[in-house]
Amino acid sequence: MDNLQLIQSKIYEIRGRKVMLDRDLAELYQVTTGNLNKAVKRNLKRFPPDFMFQLTAEEWEALRFQIGILKNGRGEHTKYLPYAFTEQGLAMLSGILNSDIAINVNISIMRAFVAIRQMIASPKTNKIDELEKRMDAIENYIEEVFSDYNDINDDTRMQLELINQTLAELQVKDRGCKERKQIGYKLPGYEEDDKTKY
Repeated sequence: MDNLQLIQSKIYEIRGRKVMLDRDLAELYQVTTGNLNKAVKRNLKRFPPDFMFQLTAEEWEALRFQIGILKNGRGEHTKYLPYAFTEQGLAMLSGILNSDIAINVNISIMRAFVAIRQMIASPKTNKIDELEKRMDAIENYIEEVFSDYNDINDDTRMQLELINQTLAELQVKDRGCKERKQIGYKLPGYEEDDKTKY
């Protein structure tokens, strides 16, 4: 995973805004979360609520569940609720952290936010076109299946008509034949018209 993808994986949506958490920023800047937050608190005027805010316990619990840091490792037992920095807060953060690492990380973070904005702004027309083509192919396939089904029904109907016609012809043919005499022994006192006796 390259640096841009790593940063993008640490951008979350909280309160309808794209943000990064103080713990992730500290990891990228290679400082402790406490030191990062101390630097922010020394310059608190630079971070109004739309630049930085502290998560509520419910937001933190939901986010922990979402990103899978419930057990075994960093974030399992946090003493303080984390702070979330919006894109503007991150830009302001770059003004108070002046190490070479911080400058390079901030440049990468800004590129990550720009890439996310571009992905959101430009819909994937290729994907839409591909989906439309697949839908057309499925519709054509369904039409072919129903056409074949109708052809089978027409063939079956024709065969049934032929069978019925043949049966009707056989019945007419049978009526046209004269009745045959019975074969076998004649019992004494038996007449052909009196068949109910036996």
